[in-house]
Amino acid sequence: MLQNIYSNKLKKISEPVRQFGGLIILIIIVIFSFAILNNIFGEGEELIAKMKKEEERIAETRKQNELISSLPSGILVFYDGTDHYKLSLEQYEKVCNATKIIPQRAIMGANFLNFRAHHIYTINGNKIDETFVKWNKENNKCFAGFTVSGNNVGVDEIITVKGEVLNFLSTGIDTRVYFIKNF
Repeated sequence: MLQNIYSNKLKKISEPVRQFGGLIILIIIVIFSFAILNNIFGEGEELIAKMKKEEERIAETRKQNELISSLPSGILVFYDGTDHYKLSLEQYEKVCNATKIIPQRAIMGANFLNFRAHHIYTINGNKIDETFVKWNKENNKCFAGFTVSGNNVGVDEIITVKGEVLNFLSTGIDTRVYFIKNF
């Protein structure tokens, strides 16, 4: 009986008003659904912080790429008395921070000074576990190195060879460590 009364009242309302009411109800349902989904899946401030951090990383990468493309191809040094391109201290720091590649030539040169590292490197099939290039703010110098281990050939030993980067090799596309001075 109560149902009949309400259905009769609804039938008396004009069609455009019923459609507008239905549209309002649909909009409320959609907004409410998105609010629930945002509470469940939304990261809000964390997402914004991540996006800003990524934008800063991309901007820094662009600056480093511009620097590297502006340098001449060939050997880059930071000390006097050479025929190669001499980097300023600022360029030296930026090139160090942009460099991620340590070619086998630099590794083999550093290995010759560390017989045990050379031995493990040779018996494990020239496998390098990790390489690193880091800027030392305290000394204003660039340091590079690598880690070799004999775990895959039964030698339970891990050796890290590190030293000062004496020069870089610029290919025009990237920079690489050219020579490591061991300690």
